[in-house]
Amino acid sequence: MAGLTPASVTASPAAPRPQVSLAREAWRRFGRHKMALLSLMLLLTMVLLVFVGPMVWKVAINDIDFSARLKPPSYAHPLGTDDLGQDLLARILYGGRISLAVGLAAMGMALLVGVTIGAVAGISRGAVDAALMWLTDLFLSLPQLPLLLLLIYLFREGLKVLFGPEVGVFILIVLVIGGFRWMPVARLVRAQFFSLREKEYVEAARALGASTLRQVVRHILPNTLGPVIVAGTIDVAAAIIAESTLSFLGLGFPPDIPTWGRILFDARDYMDVAPHWAMFPGIAIFLTVLTINFIGDGLRDALDPRKVM
Repeated sequence: MAGLTPASVTASPAAPRPQVSLAREAWRRFGRHKMALLSLMLLLTMVLLVFVGPMVWKVAINDIDFSARLKPPSYAHPLGTDDLGQDLLARILYGGRISLAVGLAAMGMALLVGVTIGAVAGISRGAVDAALMWLTDLFLSLPQLPLLLLLIYLFREGLKVLFGPEVGVFILIVLVIGGFRWMPVARLVRAQFFSLREKEYVEAARALGASTLRQVVRHILPNTLGPVIVAGTIDVAAAIIAESTLSFLGLGFPPDIPTWGRILFDARDYMDVAPHWAMFPGIAIFLTVLTINFIGDGLRDALDPRKVM
């Protein structure tokens, strides 16, 4: 219409949606798993206790006091004493460092070997894949506990001479436990590679001339980390139980180096007169393995792209 100026309509652009990183989204999903979050807090508390506790509770682990032998928990000894009057709280705090270190180191070795073999088998075809899977099946068919005992019996003294009693046994136990835990990881990574190497983004990278190594490192391997991390949490728990089993059988660390399994081994003959001696390290092993398993469940849900939470 003449003489009328049409009102200019200015449409305000829509506010951009805030981008959420994958790590933050995974943490949000993990936080919705209440048992996993509670387990993470409990495990971090236990780790803090075993690493900071000896700085606060400054009782030597090998102090002998026969006047206080087999005493129940008291103000002077919150977790009681053993048959030599040694403070169990100090020994359990010290042993927790070794048990957790064995679990983490064995898990790292199992993941390194398993991911390497699984990746090579998954990206290869033909004879290489068949040979690696034959090796994996061979290790899976071996009886683990008898071989663990045999290997430790054969090589323990030699490694003690080379590296000392504590470091030598630590290296041997990590190598033996990690050497028998990589097979499930290798199978898992191989299956993931078979699925991911046919995806569109991998085909696009291949069409653009990306080398096989770049396809693996840049595009395929990062997308397998979710299941691998979950498998790693299971390996930590299994390694702690394996170390405790070996120590309980007397084939782990020397008697003067307390681990949770070694304390249980020493307490086996006194469970009727001093049940606290076996109860507290048993509770420590139970809580550690239980929390790690719940954390693995939470990570599985958080890193699963098919789950809507």
